Amino acid sequence: MFSTNPFSILSETVPLIGIQSFVVIMVALVILGTVMDMIHKKNVKYFFNNAKKAKKNAKRELGSGERIAVIAKTIVHDIGTTSELGLGKRRIAHVLGMYGTILFWIGSGAMIFFYTTSDTPAIWPILWHVGAIMTCLGGYWFWLFLRVDVAAEANSVFRIITADLFVLALLASSTFGLIWSYLQFNNISGWDNLFLVLFAVSNIVLFGGVYWSKFAHMFYKPGAAIQKNLAEADGSRDNLPPPADAPEQFGLGIKREEPKHY
Repeated sequence: MFSTNPFSILSETVPLIGIQSFVVIMVALVILGTVMDMIHKKNVKYFFNNAKKAKKNAKRELGSGERIAVIAKTIVHDIGTTSELGLGKRRIAHVLGMYGTILFWIGSGAMIFFYTTSDTPAIWPILWHVGAIMTCLGGYWFWLFLRVDVAAEANSVFRIITADLFVLALLASSTFGLIWSYLQFNNISGWDNLFLVLFAVSNIVLFGGVYWSKFAHMFYKPGAAIQKNLAEADGSRDNLPPPADAPEQFGLGIKREEPKHY
């Protein structure tokens, strides 16, 4: 199963052009949803305004080499390891889900567009299956045990809001994909078709729901992290007011009054 390309077997009954067209449509939905999200929330305008303000307040101008170094460090460290989450279970779950999804999607693209025959190199189906498993491990761990609103506000794990659409659709896609692959490999007729449909529907929800889910934040957050680190490097971030909860740390001479008990 792990070394078998499920899309190669599928292409025996479904035209390959149909499978590839489905993927192209999903990519188009992501682009459309992201553009709609940018127009509605005006994120791009905010980033550009922030960049202009940072450039105006910069204490020094960064050279090309410095900018590249800051961007590279941000991508490798801040984004690549989700360092903003600190050390702990939440970060591990996020990294598992993030890299699992990347492997899952890369494996899908390779097997659908480049290796559609039965002699697919084993590495691609292995990456696809391992990626799906990693996504499930990280996603279910986060969803069932680590969500902030569940832990802090005593909400039910079954409480669902619009922002949850992304992670739930991603989990459904990975879960149904794995089940479909297992059923197809073992030639369990009928059930394999059912989970193929569920796999397709979950992907439609995942990629078609960009406007309503947190999918687009995958594009915004890296940009925000890079902008923040560039602002720290050129000194423009130093002009921001200090945190309200730590005035003494910045030597402002403000001391909190001790609480009075009567």
